[in-house]
Amino acid sequence: MRHILSILLENEAGALSRVVGLFSARAYNIDSLTVSTTEDPTLSRMTIVTHGSDEVIEQITKQLNKLIEVVKVIDLNESEHIEREMMLIKVRAVGKDREEMKRMADIFRGRIIDVTEKTYTIELTGTSDKLGAFIEAVDRTVILETVRTGASGIGRGERVLKI
Repeated sequence: MRHILSILLENEAGALSRVVGLFSARAYNIDSLTVSTTEDPTLSRMTIVTHGSDEVIEQITKQLNKLIEVVKVIDLNESEHIEREMMLIKVRAVGKDREEMKRMADIFRGRIIDVTEKTYTIELTGTSDKLGAFIEAVDRTVILETVRTGASGIGRGERVLKI
């Protein structure tokens, strides 16, 4: 099962590598990882998407909580949350493909952010499923390049990840 772990950790050198090292040492795979400072510049928020049973995720959480830099770990799947990922996708857009790509971007609420004579670069934001659906809906022969950020998530409502 897919899980999104939100980790609050001290913003210091080496913290990221210790968290990633914990995963690799135990042969757990990381599907995506995002990290940035929070409203408190001494803390960073790391979002890790991984797969595993509830027991495996519980074990990962316990191991993460043992790391000195880790302040708090939450499995966002345990309650309602909002999840978003961003994708930049460069597509061939010549002739009739130009209108089709513009139409597809509109359908998926994407924005064309760069235009050349032969290409469009489209920015899409949404769930991983939505971005995957866009890729499936587009003729794969026109896709030149894709870049995805990985998921970021936050609890819904008044639930906050604080010290």
